[in-house]
Amino acid sequence: MGMTMSQKILAAHTGLERVVPGQLIEANLDLVLGNDITTPVAINEFKKTGCSQVFDRKKIAIVPDHFTPNKDLKAAEQCRQMREFAHELGIEHYFEVGAMGIEHCLIPEQGLAVPGDLIIGADSHTCTYGALGAFATGVGSTDMAAGMATGKVWLKVPSALKFVLTNQFQPWVSGKDLILHIIGMIGVDGARYQSMEFMGEGLSSLSMDDRFTIANMAVEAGAKNGIFLVDEKTIAYVKEHATKPHQVYAPDADADYEEEYEIDLSTIRPTVAFPHLPSNTRIIDEVGEVEIDQVVIGSCTNGRLSDLKVAAQILKGKKVKQGVRVLVFPGTQRIYLQALQEGIITALVEAGAAVSTPTCGPCLGGHMGILARGEKAVSTTNRNFVGRMGHPESEVYLASPAVAAAAALTGKLTDPAQIAGSSAEGGI
Repeated sequence: MGMTMSQKILAAHTGLERVVPGQLIEANLDLVLGNDITTPVAINEFKKTGCSQVFDRKKIAIVPDHFTPNKDLKAAEQCRQMREFAHELGIEHYFEVGAMGIEHCLIPEQGLAVPGDLIIGADSHTCTYGALGAFATGVGSTDMAAGMATGKVWLKVPSALKFVLTNQFQPWVSGKDLILHIIGMIGVDGARYQSMEFMGEGLSSLSMDDRFTIANMAVEAGAKNGIFLVDEKTIAYVKEHATKPHQVYAPDADADYEEEYEIDLSTIRPTVAFPHLPSNTRIIDEVGEVEIDQVVIGSCTNGRLSDLKVAAQILKGKKVKQGVRVLVFPGTQRIYLQALQEGIITALVEAGAAVSTPTCGPCLGGHMGILARGEKAVSTTNRNFVGRMGHPESEVYLASPAVAAAAALTGKLTDPAQIAGSSAEGGI
């Protein structure tokens, strides 16, 4: 029996010819990542090891993005600790205000994740980099500390699910709708400690931004990682961004998958996850009358340029409905600047949106956009658990940038085609 993409990467990083599901391995790391919530804990644990240096100054990235720009004194102290640690140990990839971004948008943009990498991050959405054909997974702060010290990680080899994609999306449908559809189909534990592996002829119609979104939310189905077959689009992205060599791994023809799903992309409709689970999904035709108070467009899931562009296409020349707050968070400084240069930010601000520097703040109810009791938000983020974005009695509805922008105009969940027509083509 052959190996899956994920199993091949893990085998290569252990020096073994073959690994099998359930096998415990010690693997060499290509990148260790942390943010301003998890890195301070990891630093404290790292110091307990007695190590005076990290395993490789080029293979660690620290990104303060959750409570930054610093929302309070505690956040400021955490960032100071990280800043001093990075300086003292010569860590090359430290990104702070002005050069920062939301970590899972920033790392690919900086070329720090490439096909064939094995990456751990002390953040559950580290699985984003599977869009590039890397094995990337979230870990705890203790594992991050051990990774910084040794360059190694203990893992159990996951079994895998195969998703074969065919055809292409209809207008105003995106990767966010697809991953919400999948999570609704298999459940929040439908891929528990498994690899979600995406392939098929439909892959060619997915943008890299679509793939980042889908891989990002693999963890919301309980997956250990999500990973995409490397194709021409992947290689083009890598050539533009990469700072290091890469290795492409394809699944063997006889690779063992526990389940196989074939998904016709042309049948996917704009999809919304109702409170309080990403699996509580309904297509836009079945959402009923849900009035909302706030719209959030951004995050590591949907804060890329194409996401902002779609929102601007819908909002340009119109006005946000009175009483609805619209917050936009570009994923990185580069994305922000590009959106400025292309007139996207202008369109969003003129429509009545507030645009922020890159931050994770509102996604986790950290700062900037906290919901009050009873308020409802449509958000392009990745989780809608009880109290995720504020008061325990608030509600979060997960959706694509197109659905979020349409809701901003009508004050309720709305099919974007009703606002913008049946074509998603054209400028802003």
